[in-house]
Amino acid sequence: MSTQYKNLSASTLTPDAYFKKLQIAIVVSEWNTAITGALKQGAFEFLINMGVKEKNIIIHEVPGSFELPLGAQWLAQNKHIDAVITLGCVIQGETKHFDFICDACAHGITQVGLQYNKPIVFGVLTTNTLEQAQERAGGKHGNKGIEAAETALKMLKLRREVTH
Repeated sequence: MSTQYKNLSASTLTPDAYFKKLQIAIVVSEWNTAITGALKQGAFEFLINMGVKEKNIIIHEVPGSFELPLGAQWLAQNKHIDAVITLGCVIQGETKHFDFICDACAHGITQVGLQYNKPIVFGVLTTNTLEQAQERAGGKHGNKGIEAAETALKMLKLRREVTH
């Protein structure tokens, strides 16, 4: 559980010449657009600030979080894509729909990363309320889109270190 009122999006990562060579895809759910749009903007700006070239950031949308794994898979199939960041927001409702969507999304995204041996980052908010989602999409708990972008870059640096 995150610390109350702590902005978890503060990063110690610094720009790196290696990042200029990377192609990063972002696949974003159209559902809860106000939230996912903020996540996408945070991820995009972070990647640019770390040195990823704007032309090397590929952004595509899917209808909802359930479709994120397939969208990520299609992007991961491209050998020029180094990592895929998935961004979505599922807010708890009155039915078990939330549980099924979250479980399928998390499992699917994990499987894509393992299948294609590249970072497929889970940047999907799974909150109880809209307020909690807003707090994590640029509010008092930071922007999870930034954290997802940072995770992608850190994983790519790790891959470079352990495979070279």
